[in-house]
Amino acid sequence: MTPKRLFKLTVMFFGLTNFLAMFQIMINKILRDLINTGKVISFIDNVIVKTKEEESHDKIVERVVKKLAENNIYVKPEKYK
Repeated sequence: MTPKRLFKLTVMFFGLTNFLAMFQIMINKILRDLINTGKVISFIDNVIVKTKEEESHDKIVERVVKKLAENNIYVKPEKYK
């Protein structure tokens, strides 16, 4: 709380204690069902999708992006391959 209103973060502060660990836990919770299939791996801000067929790869990537968007986590497509 601030004297005038509730303070809401609009950007991520760096230098917070344990932030990376908490972010990792959050991503693991969001992508848990995909990670359990063995086709998705997450490490902090990296999500790796590994499949043998390109068609199933695209479907899993679509599910990952949808789950992230549903949880208000956005990615910059130009940063990813």
